Amino acid sequence: MPRLADPKKDFPQWYLDVIAQADLAENADVRGCIIFKPYGYAIWEMMQRDLDRRIKELGVVNAYFPLFIPESMLAKEAEHVEGFAPQCAVVTHGGGKELTEKLYVRPTSETVIYSAYSRWVHSHRDLPIKLNQWANIVRWEMRTRPFLRTLEFLWQEGHTCHATKAEADAMAEAALEMYTAFDRDMLALPVMTGRKPEHEKFAGALYTMTTEALARDGKAIQAGTSHNLGQGFSEAYGVSFLDAEGKQQRPWMTSWGVSTRLIGTLIVVHGDGKGLRIPPSLAPIQVVLVPIYKTDAERSNVLEACRTLVSALAGLRVKLDDRDEKSPGFKFNEWEVKGVPVRIEIGPKDLAAAQATVVRRDTSSKEPWPLQQCTAVAFNKLLQSVQEGLYAQAELFLKEHTFEAKTYAELKERIDGEGGFVWAPWDGELATAEKIQNDLKASIRLLDPDSAKAKGRKDILSGAVAKSMALYAKAY
Repeated sequence: MPRLADPKKDFPQWYLDVIAQADLAENADVRGCIIFKPYGYAIWEMMQRDLDRRIKELGVVNAYFPLFIPESMLAKEAEHVEGFAPQCAVVTHGGGKELTEKLYVRPTSETVIYSAYSRWVHSHRDLPIKLNQWANIVRWEMRTRPFLRTLEFLWQEGHTCHATKAEADAMAEAALEMYTAFDRDMLALPVMTGRKPEHEKFAGALYTMTTEALARDGKAIQAGTSHNLGQGFSEAYGVSFLDAEGKQQRPWMTSWGVSTRLIGTLIVVHGDGKGLRIPPSLAPIQVVLVPIYKTDAERSNVLEACRTLVSALAGLRVKLDDRDEKSPGFKFNEWEVKGVPVRIEIGPKDLAAAQATVVRRDTSSKEPWPLQQCTAVAFNKLLQSVQEGLYAQAELFLKEHTFEAKTYAELKERIDGEGGFVWAPWDGELATAEKIQNDLKASIRLLDPDSAKAKGRKDILSGAVAKSMALYAKAY
């Protein structure tokens, strides 16, 4: 296999190399779109399966809504359509004829779903409505990168409708907490969480909360978002209900989602010079067995031992790589690039010593294990150790690359250097945030919920009284 680019010298090329050599995806014929290859899609399926369970535990059920949105429907919420208009793909012809009304390919589904809610909601007894949709989305991005930013991507989008703001607040917070737990438990991913500033919130939302991860190149990556949409969409789409006293009320909406961008997040957070490193909870293949032999007799004995071991590891996701046309060295490299958490090597010398050689992908450590100790229980413990090890490494990296700037020069030095997250006092003004973004290419990722931390401090750029502490970073 060709060598990966050095991530310390050329991180963008390394990222593309990992995707290609791990056989995750390839570019499609349409610029900015990708083909999910089986191994890449298997990772998404693992995410989807676990997240779908968590979503249903919140009392949310799945539904599906149309891909196409009439222009008149999208235009009802002015702020929303203004926010998405530059990214929209529009259908103007169908069946060989020009359409009487343009159809927008969904950039998100608030409009089409809340239009349906206007027909479904009449009484407080109809609430809450908690729906989720697994779907594809199209946003016409100018600069694309596989998984991280593509014209078409896959995601889940939750859409709920509530009688009160308090209920909507609780739902939006529950969704954020669900994503944070999912990131930790499945992706071994530590994240920063908090509200976005007003100028960074979702178009049409009352407020937006986010989970932010930190890539190995020092850039932030938004892993998921949760929005309290307020009553604006209810107003725009005529959604109303009679409360218990018979008074007409507008419900409160929330929406929240994560996408296949998480696969890109997995790569940039956990990847190393050898390729991808997949947390065991998420890995389509948790353990790969690589037999080593030269003669037919050795092959027979080694493969028999491997098959016995596969049976002993029942319940784990195990693969026996018994391809004769590939050398053990090629297989070692391939499975390292693919990020399989644990590799077991068995050859004639191992059999003679009644052992197997066990290699951890998170640390590259290699040690002999007596065959009688190679049980499902023992390997479950090992996989849990790998899961915890990957999280600990990512958490340490996040901690070591989160700073506080007391001056603009210090912020600039951090951002222009290794990057990372940088806390700094902010005056709350859009002009200040925009100047920093224009000058340093760093945006405010979220705000510290404790406004007291900014008390008595001044914005490091404007010198005005700070209203909050803001987390700056360059971002994907």
